[in-house]
Amino acid sequence: MSGRPDADVQRALAAAADLARDYLGGLSERHVGYREDGATIHQRLAGRLTIAWNQNAALHALSPAAAGVEQVAGEWMLELLDLPRDASFGFPTGAGLGNAVGLAAARHVVLARAGWDVEARGLYGAPEIRAVVGAEAHATALTALQYLGLGRERVIAVDTDDQGRMRADRLGDVLASLDGPLIVCAQAGNVNSGAFDPIGSIADTLAGYPNAWLHIDGAFGLWAATVPRLRHLVAGVERADSWSTDAHKWLNVGYDCGFVTVRDPEAHRAAMSATAAYLLQGAGRDNWEYVLDSSRRARGFVVWATLRSLGRDGVCALVERCCDLASRIADRLRGADGVEILNDVTLNQVLVRFTPGGGGDADAFTREVVGRVQADGTAWMGSTAWHGQAAMRISVSNWSTTEADADRTAEAILEAATPGT
Repeated sequence: MSGRPDADVQRALAAAADLARDYLGGLSERHVGYREDGATIHQRLAGRLTIAWNQNAALHALSPAAAGVEQVAGEWMLELLDLPRDASFGFPTGAGLGNAVGLAAARHVVLARAGWDVEARGLYGAPEIRAVVGAEAHATALTALQYLGLGRERVIAVDTDDQGRMRADRLGDVLASLDGPLIVCAQAGNVNSGAFDPIGSIADTLAGYPNAWLHIDGAFGLWAATVPRLRHLVAGVERADSWSTDAHKWLNVGYDCGFVTVRDPEAHRAAMSATAAYLLQGAGRDNWEYVLDSSRRARGFVVWATLRSLGRDGVCALVERCCDLASRIADRLRGADGVEILNDVTLNQVLVRFTPGGGGDADAFTREVVGRVQADGTAWMGSTAWHGQAAMRISVSNWSTTEADADRTAEAILEAATPGT
């Protein structure tokens, strides 16, 4: 900027006013479709400090504060999610890139065990890695394999059950025909149903494979560990080798922030770190050694402030309330004519299908109902395909959603599904 300071301020205010005028109408709100989080007071205040301080969180030398706060916030996250306390961790943009980091560490380890340095030599001539996923693995897990040169379509997909859970009995049959480096990616929270792969049984099966790595894609499901009545859903998760989740979903810290952790810190750093003569190795934590991005904002400030404010009990209450609200919506819809709840509502996910009165094309009618609800504006949820059928997909993870919001949402859905409306 140039000119007098007051003139610069006036130009900045005018630009902000134009931005609000031209784009305010396109902001999203009242989402129960893509797990949109809310702007908590913790996120707003700490986020403003993060912007004002404008710290590059890559290196300790650039910002000892950013390095220190990420160290503390990461340790709190390990404790909160009940993951190994000596694991390494990083704060990527979200669980999607967290999957890429965890699987990069996996690639490093399984190839190193086979005598191959993948960071130095690449994949040309490397022993073949077999990547195994559930048939309903999330797209970001497949994209992570694509990023890493392992191929999104070369995976071996294990059959799933009616809730989208990997069948551990089928996994044993699949692995019996494989040898060599092996990566298995399990899911804590199916993107549609919210169901959890049987992680303990999967870990039992992998115990007989000396060069295997188990990664957990837990974008939202890992947060079940914070609620006593839901902890059974993540039984065995601590036996994995790497984990990825989102902080900008259920923790409601705002975009963009995820959390990835790896049991083997040296493998984590080997898969991520780089060297250059101009880079200053700090006396403390260098955050860029644990994520894919280097120049980045200090995501740890908002996570630290949120956890410091909410504490374990506050996070538990937030997750538990969202699950209760999802069940409340499902219960209200379940008794209506022509409405079918397709999944077991065990977490915060609800899948709904609608049949028009007198029969007809339920797929087309379901998509029509979704469109009507979106146009109504009471709440926003999307459509999905579930086992060959169209369905409405409801997710509840916003801290500000109330029982009244849930009831209004259910009534808006029922009204949209009523013939003649």
